[in-house]
Amino acid sequence: MRFSLLLIWVLFSCNESYTPKPRAFFKFNLPKKTYSTTDINCNFSFERPVYSKISHKESHCSFDLVFPNQNSTLHVTYVALENDLFKHIEASRNLAYKHNRIADAISEVEFENNEFNVSGLMYNYNGNTATSTQFYLTDSVNHFFRGALYLNSEITDSLLPINNFLKKDIVHIIETFRWKEQ
Repeated sequence: MRFSLLLIWVLFSCNESYTPKPRAFFKFNLPKKTYSTTDINCNFSFERPVYSKISHKESHCSFDLVFPNQNSTLHVTYVALENDLFKHIEASRNLAYKHNRIADAISEVEFENNEFNVSGLMYNYNGNTATSTQFYLTDSVNHFFRGALYLNSEITDSLLPINNFLKKDIVHIIETFRWKEQ
């Protein structure tokens, strides 16, 4: 009797065929791009996204720009040059190419703003790397500014919208970067 009831229940309980759902990506509610000028007492200024927060390190002019809703951090280092520009550029290049084994590709983009004496290089990564973008800016004589963007999780296709969103913020930081008069 129990077997008959179970058999009837199994045969007649499913009247619709099951169709699996297609794979989907996460939906991200990204904020509107709005910027404000940094208000730290250093030899530089730039416009940062209002949805980021500055977290100071031991050195006041080296800090983290934290993107809490995007689970990401831009690690920033400032160094006053002492006739050692080449040393800092090489250290930056070595840090950037440390990800060469993992990255599918690394592209370099040069930046130059003669009006404000700012030049630099940005490294963009394709693939599942720990960082998606690194850059440095300098006036070639007195100042060296370096940044590295890290998502606090592995960069996958599903995080590509956040990665691209933050890369635009990095470009905006670079384009609005100014050295302060000494």
